[in-house]
Amino acid sequence: MSHQLLIYTDGAARGNPGRGGYGIVLIWGQKKKELSAGYRLTTNNRMELMAVIVALQSLTKTGISVTIYTDSKYIVDSVQKGWLQNWIKTNFKGGKKNKDLWLKYNELAKQFHIRFVWVKGHADNAMNNRCDELATAAADGTHLLIDTVYETENA
Repeated sequence: MSHQLLIYTDGAARGNPGRGGYGIVLIWGQKKKELSAGYRLTTNNRMELMAVIVALQSLTKTGISVTIYTDSKYIVDSVQKGWLQNWIKTNFKGGKKNKDLWLKYNELAKQFHIRFVWVKGHADNAMNNRCDELATAAADGTHLLIDTVYETENA
């Protein structure tokens, strides 16, 4: 029996910009894995996107079908409405944000068959709520990473 890989992601920022974090739950059949990390200075959208990138980077098999559940309209719309491809074509003209992360996502996405599903945040989706818990706990944690590109561009 073949399984579908399900990925739930969420990003959080305490203040925007501020301390941030992401949370990820990967589900393959009966197996479940959780990932999270916190950053000392970042934005909510960067953490939403970082969650998707880290989830894809954690996969050991390429060419598989992946369904990513996120409460980020920013991510879903950017990919599904073709905004991202336009930004890449115009080199993110007009100050489109998060170029570094979008380019990283775009390269990773080529290795998988990705479908995004938008879920309402802070609602009744248990996995999305778990990702939110992981993200906020990471943002409030003590071992915060540095979002180097963000801090360099916004110094």
